[in-house]
Amino acid sequence: MAMNADDELTMLREQRRIALQQQFEQQAAKQADAEIQAQAEAQTASQLDQAMKTILSPDARSRLASLNLVNPEMSTAVKNHLATLAGDRQITTPVNDEQLKRILAGLNQQKRETSIRRL
Repeated sequence: MAMNADDELTMLREQRRIALQQQFEQQAAKQADAEIQAQAEAQTASQLDQAMKTILSPDARSRLASLNLVNPEMSTAVKNHLATLAGDRQITTPVNDEQLKRILAGLNQQKRETSIRRL
């Protein structure tokens, strides 16, 4: 039994509607996951900033804020490192500016990368 053109068109429209609905649901799920992840990252950053208020002296916090403007990844790494050290009670708090300079110098030496360019 052959389908007439109207039935075939109706079937194609229904298939397209289902495909679009599935695509919309997938996009909504991805967006919800991204929002949850962004909220978790914001909460973690807020907790780190709060911890820095107790771990660092005002001068050291100022230096870390300046570092954050220049290199946010390095700043986050330093905050995580300081939080870990303070949690393990391996540093005395508050950390002053000179101590932070030494910590930054130590981390900077560890993070040096060498790249080779071919000419």
